[in-house]
Amino acid sequence: MLRTLLLTLSVVAIAHAELCKPDAQNAFKVRISIKTALGDNAYAWDANEEYLFKAMVAFAMRRYSSKSTTQISNVLLCNVTDRVSFWFVVTDSSKNVTTVPGSEVEAAIRMNRNRINNAFLLSDKTLQFLKITSTLSPPVEPSTPVWLIVFGVVLCLIVAGIVFLVVSGIQKHNKKNKESTERENLEEKVEVTLENGIPCEALDLKAGHINGVFAADDERFTSL
Repeated sequence: MLRTLLLTLSVVAIAHAELCKPDAQNAFKVRISIKTALGDNAYAWDANEEYLFKAMVAFAMRRYSSKSTTQISNVLLCNVTDRVSFWFVVTDSSKNVTTVPGSEVEAAIRMNRNRINNAFLLSDKTLQFLKITSTLSPPVEPSTPVWLIVFGVVLCLIVAGIVFLVVSGIQKHNKKNKESTERENLEEKVEVTLENGIPCEALDLKAGHINGVFAADDERFTSL
């Protein structure tokens, strides 16, 4: 009985070794840069982290297909290096000697990429699935609707245009009044009349005009 069990385990181990190896069918290579991502807060990659990775892949497979019965034991890791890189495959839970098609594994990883990254405090650049293209982060939606932002900008432009037109009109009106006033004052000061073709100063009706000849006579006859 024991011999049979050991033989079975050895066969399974050999089968798993054939399933999980570099460039094997449906196998994916992973490269992790913990030091680059976390710096002094970097953690060590050990058996516990490997277990978490297997659990996250199993979670992704189960979430991708609601009928999936993938277990942690179905996720196989191999060729683990200190720098941290390794290969993994997902075996078929019903047979356990064949692997799940790579297209299904890729779809499950892409669908749950953010959950996997968050589990290890990493990103697409520091947790790389080399054969699986990175997923784009969902666009950040502004707290204010776009149409409201556009409406506010247009309204500001309209208000600015109205203010500019009003100010320009007031300035032109003031300038016109000022020029008219200056012209009238200038005409009053330099007003000249022509008498017998000779220009003469206009008579100041308020102050009157004194004839020089009579002024001399008055001074001669009235002086004591």
